[in-house]
Amino acid sequence: MIAHALGAARSSRVPKLLAVARQTRAFSAGSESASDGAPPWIVPLPKRIKIVEVGPRDGLQNEKQSVPAHAKIEFINKLSKTGLSVVEATSFVSPRWVPQMADASEVLNNIERVKGISYPVLCPNMKGLELALRHDVKEIAVFSAASESFTKRNINSTIEESLQMFEPVISTAKKEGLRVRGYVSCVLGCPYEGTIKPSAVSDVSTALYEMGCYEISLGDTIGVGNPGSAVAMIRAVKDKIPIERLAAHFHDTYGQALVNLLAALQEGVSVIDSAVGGLGGCPYAKGATGNVATEDVCYMLTGLGVETGVDMQKLMEASAFISKCLGKPCHSRVANSIWRRQAGVRVSFHYKEVDLPTSRHY
Repeated sequence: MIAHALGAARSSRVPKLLAVARQTRAFSAGSESASDGAPPWIVPLPKRIKIVEVGPRDGLQNEKQSVPAHAKIEFINKLSKTGLSVVEATSFVSPRWVPQMADASEVLNNIERVKGISYPVLCPNMKGLELALRHDVKEIAVFSAASESFTKRNINSTIEESLQMFEPVISTAKKEGLRVRGYVSCVLGCPYEGTIKPSAVSDVSTALYEMGCYEISLGDTIGVGNPGSAVAMIRAVKDKIPIERLAAHFHDTYGQALVNLLAALQEGVSVIDSAVGGLGGCPYAKGATGNVATEDVCYMLTGLGVETGVDMQKLMEASAFISKCLGKPCHSRVANSIWRRQAGVRVSFHYKEVDLPTSRHY
């Protein structure tokens, strides 16, 4: 009787499971829009997402292999042709501490700036801001962290001291007509302190926002977050700052970046930081991998019916270029899969060898 009851229960679930499967397949193919007919397990998502490409700065800054200025210039020019609206170009920091960014002036003087694209630069102090102003920069970024220990290791100051240091930078930049973006690191975990309280993230984010930062990027610097911790953190911050002023900046150390981004989207976040090829890392966190790959983000968003305005093929060309410059493999699963399909290579599928057709579509 028990076996019969279990069999009946399973039978009654089959039509529902098949319906969900059909709906999921259609949604992944992009036949559903972000606001129309979305599956019941996904709340309405933003219709369009702004992607902030951080590869040329945050990505290359944390790569062990240095890239010559002419290659960085070509890399940024390639990214400018992809449809991205924001490409973080470089940073004005001490070349002694960050030698990868020692060529900031040369890069900014020679990139082809495209109308409608913002090329922000990181400026941690007044000296950096002065250099940025000489190069006709329209947007800068400052950074702090939700961890005292990380802030001390990173910029040799407390969180409060870092905020005091940024105050004149932000006010001067705004007087000069520049937009200022704020980064907060270690929002979901710290290599020294472990778990970070959402309230600590909210406090630092609110301080930067009240100083005049138009947007706050929330960074899971060591990639240890999960959807649960990401949602708790975002809810704490959006209680103080409008959700449209928040961005998600997640690294992929534990393979959770995409699911964390989906959780952030469901909380209303509509700005995502990412780097082509999964560039980057964190010099202060052993084992931390790079940023979530822009290719992977775009693929997911396309499947969800969310607009990005990004040309995947051109994005992959930029990714292939910089991977070759670095002499390392691309870490985008999507890009690698598409390249295999385009090459018509043989792959293992259910223990059988099959040929994949050559295709330029994904």
